[in-house]
Amino acid sequence: MDNQPLTIHSWPKAIVHLDADAFFASCEQAIHPELKGKPVITGKERGIVAAASYEAKARGVTRAMRLFEVRKICPDAVILPSDYETYSLFSLRIFEILRRFSPDVEEYSIDEAFVDITGLRRSFHASYGVIAGKMQETVERELGITVSVGVSLTKVLSKIASKHNKPHGITVIPGRDIHMYLRNMPLEKVWGIGPNTAEFLRKLGIASALDFAGKDERFIQKHLSKPYREIWHELNGRSIYPVVAESKSSYQSISKVRTFTPPSSEESFVFAQLSHNLENACIKARRYSLSAARLVVFLRTQDFRNTGIEMKLSRPTAYPACLFGPLKEGFKRVYRPGVLYRQTGVVLGGLTSEEGCQYSLFDDHARTEKMSRIYDAVDRLSEKFGKYTVHHATSLPTKLQARHEGERGDSPGRLNDLFRGENKRQRLGLPLMNIKV
Repeated sequence: MDNQPLTIHSWPKAIVHLDADAFFASCEQAIHPELKGKPVITGKERGIVAAASYEAKARGVTRAMRLFEVRKICPDAVILPSDYETYSLFSLRIFEILRRFSPDVEEYSIDEAFVDITGLRRSFHASYGVIAGKMQETVERELGITVSVGVSLTKVLSKIASKHNKPHGITVIPGRDIHMYLRNMPLEKVWGIGPNTAEFLRKLGIASALDFAGKDERFIQKHLSKPYREIWHELNGRSIYPVVAESKSSYQSISKVRTFTPPSSEESFVFAQLSHNLENACIKARRYSLSAARLVVFLRTQDFRNTGIEMKLSRPTAYPACLFGPLKEGFKRVYRPGVLYRQTGVVLGGLTSEEGCQYSLFDDHARTEKMSRIYDAVDRLSEKFGKYTVHHATSLPTKLQARHEGERGDSPGRLNDLFRGENKRQRLGLPLMNIKV
């Protein structure tokens, strides 16, 4: 006979999930008070909705909607270019505030965090729900944005709790109340369960999150793999996923894409966008001392069709100069003259630790060492003077021609409002013309 979800009357664990409400749009409203209460949308540079305020959502605006469709249903929408640097600063402030309450803060995404507050009731002389409420109140008071908060015994349950009462809500799910929140919850709403798995579970006679949580362990072991067994434990109040406070330092792959307007069929311009992607991906790989064994190149046409190719590299690397050969070869195989392209992308795959890369008998050790010293110098200059202070000449067209022209080329207001003493020429983009080693 199937069991009901585990009933827990104490708090063996207390996990908070904090989720910012309409984050990008809320940041814009926080720094521009005149926008509060108005339908605000970011993503002007992409031509689609990146984020929408709740005022815009109430009018039917959804994420990824085309802007011309937005203007039909919400003609008074305030459409802004995305200002990711500002959003990142807000994100850092959120995490800094949360660390005042607990050292165990996991930066799950730019606008989400998990916080382990187990055992802190005595320190704050308050219940876990009150502690979470103080977190919410502090973020909203200091940053001027609203956040939704969930508290429960596991990460899966706390994420369910934070979604229960958005926006600006706080929901506490103690062990004895788990069944109340899972009773009518669709399987797809459970963190980690996608549409295919949900359909598979329905074929097994499981219709809701409560049905899933109520199955006995023998049934779960027989029909489901480890990730879904872990979710089953979490739904039953048994904490499996720890709050990981350390910053992420390892990746299986790194991808970078660039969208540009108007679309272009000019070969040199499209390749320059691709080259810029490669430099950007390699910068991130070197930051974490990783090297790529595979390179994926893809292009997206104006009618949203993708073409791509994956190449195995002769030796793992994170140096663009070593990757431009394969990049050009891949580009020639997927590029079609006369076709309008709107996006380029690269993926560095098969990432391994730089220290673990072994030389073969055919590798040029001296050239690799020289390349390492060159990019060490490039990275130090970028750290001191700003990203892309030095860049490859193949990316130069991205500096000479705006990535987005016309209406979509509007810059975030922050870039036009300089502080006293600032000027627009403080950072010089110097192309790295030719590397001879």
